[in-house]
Amino acid sequence: MGNMDVKKLKKKKDRANYVHHLLNDIRALDLMLEKGMIETDPIRIGAEQEFCLVKPNFSPSSNALEILNDIDDDHFTTEIGNYNLEANLDPIELKGDCFSKLHKQLKKLLKKAEDAAAKKNTKIVLTGILPSIGLHNIGESQMTPLKRYTVLNEAIKDSRKQDFNIHIQGVDELNLLFDSVMLEGCNTSFQMHLQVNPSVFIDTYNWAQAIAGPILSACTNSPLLFGKELWSETRIALFTQSIDTRANSFLLNENQSRVSFGRNWYTGSVTDIFKDNISRFRSFLTSDYIKDSVDLIENGQIPRLLALQLHNGTVYPWNRVCYGVGNNIPHLRIENRYIPSGPTVVDEIANMVFWVGVMMGKPKKYNNIHKRWDFKDVKTNFFNAARYGMAAQIYWDGKYISCLDLILDELLPMAYKGLYKFGIAPADAEYYLAIIKNRVTGLNGSEWTIRSYRHLLRSHKRFEAMQILTSKLYEKQKHDYPVSTWRILQETTELPDEESRVVKHIMRTDVFSVYETDSIELVLNIMQWKDIHHMPVISHGKVLIGVLSWKDIKAFKGVKESAILPVGSIMTKEVIAINDQTKIPEAKALMKANNINFLPITKNNKLIGLITSSDL
Repeated sequence: MGNMDVKKLKKKKDRANYVHHLLNDIRALDLMLEKGMIETDPIRIGAEQEFCLVKPNFSPSSNALEILNDIDDDHFTTEIGNYNLEANLDPIELKGDCFSKLHKQLKKLLKKAEDAAAKKNTKIVLTGILPSIGLHNIGESQMTPLKRYTVLNEAIKDSRKQDFNIHIQGVDELNLLFDSVMLEGCNTSFQMHLQVNPSVFIDTYNWAQAIAGPILSACTNSPLLFGKELWSETRIALFTQSIDTRANSFLLNENQSRVSFGRNWYTGSVTDIFKDNISRFRSFLTSDYIKDSVDLIENGQIPRLLALQLHNGTVYPWNRVCYGVGNNIPHLRIENRYIPSGPTVVDEIANMVFWVGVMMGKPKKYNNIHKRWDFKDVKTNFFNAARYGMAAQIYWDGKYISCLDLILDELLPMAYKGLYKFGIAPADAEYYLAIIKNRVTGLNGSEWTIRSYRHLLRSHKRFEAMQILTSKLYEKQKHDYPVSTWRILQETTELPDEESRVVKHIMRTDVFSVYETDSIELVLNIMQWKDIHHMPVISHGKVLIGVLSWKDIKAFKGVKESAILPVGSIMTKEVIAINDQTKIPEAKALMKANNINFLPITKNNKLIGLITSSDL
């Protein structure tokens, strides 16, 4: 859990004091390593479960603080979006049936959250990106009203001094400017923690980097954002761009993003990873520091390294190094941050079993991997997996191999060995790894989502399909059957809450429009080619300024002057328009009262869609 009691670094004195404590924490960590104070065994695992809150119509429900208050359990905490919460599982020793125990605890915690949410007419959904989330759900007004998030948002915006430029290219393309870090609120993950012996930390961390690509390929579950098909794991691109403190520039910007896979292999000790982050990223948050970490060690006490942990909480590598203290004993762990939430609890635990097994089952031939493999190959593997999921090709040990063959032939057998090495119960290992095998040879979360969404689009408009998809995701999660057993949704599936339908559910977004300077002749031809009876007229800024109907323009068919006359000279300038949240019966009544068959839909006066009488 992050420190909630923070403030923005403004004064030179505050900055100097914070940096002093930060550097002192590094000295303290080096001193603890030198003295052998960091725990070496037993090895423990843990996890953090982020989840979404939705209304009965499966759109985001911004009541996280109310539900958190009703849950009244220290295992739960907030996220940046007021429609998300997080459950923190208890650390558990890596042995026996530890994964089954984690599974039971997570289901128990989620049941507690479900019960509290139900009292507020709210449901919880596990998904990397909520299919039904829209741009109107992620403004600053939906930010959780706690100081930590406000300060973080202000600090990152001040660092950039310009809007966030989000561009993600997949099957579809997302290109938008956004004015806050709230796009990060679209992402929910299942963060996995593995304690690591400090004597082998660097080699273990490098191994975690090496396997990230193929592990991610089997676990992707976030292919949609705002109804657009992007990456198999779109969170990877979105998180990188939504928390980027670097300003856009015409010059090559060599600074590393705060959300990053890294630049190279690490060598030395674990403090070298922290030192690299401190060297690259300036702090913009501070808190209160009372005790000197080095003095605490010299007095026989264990420091919390609060300054270092606060800095570490503002840097987001996909594999993050963490320092912690449990039962007054310090430890080090790797936090895997790239795995998405969902699609079910059993799928998430299977992901964890797979990752931990491969981490602990590394063959000796992969020791000192940084001396044998090029880091850029590993980084390429990671982003290829994020883009293409199981369809990715992986460059592994000097040759290209499909994710399917690599996982089946090498990584799954490796995972079994790693789990048995630490005394994991065979029933646990076999049950959860079989889920991974069935998923990579069948459907993973991204594949099920995309196939189902495409089917729904055959008979539903985009926004309605997104809500139906979320509703079915929720229904299937309740059974906790692995996603590989799910049937792909068919196009006839209907929205469960018909009364919530608004024009956004039925509007057309692939709209042909023209400028007022376009010739009548051009517009005549477009309307004939596309069988269009109404044509919106917009400015170059997409502001709706008029409308043309076939009745207005058909008289110019075959008239020579139509080649030079602009449509602005004949368009209707008094346009009746509605917003996308208008109820469908209201839109029908408006058409009937004004004897029209066409309604443009606008947001901030800009055209975003339209409906016609045939849509109704």
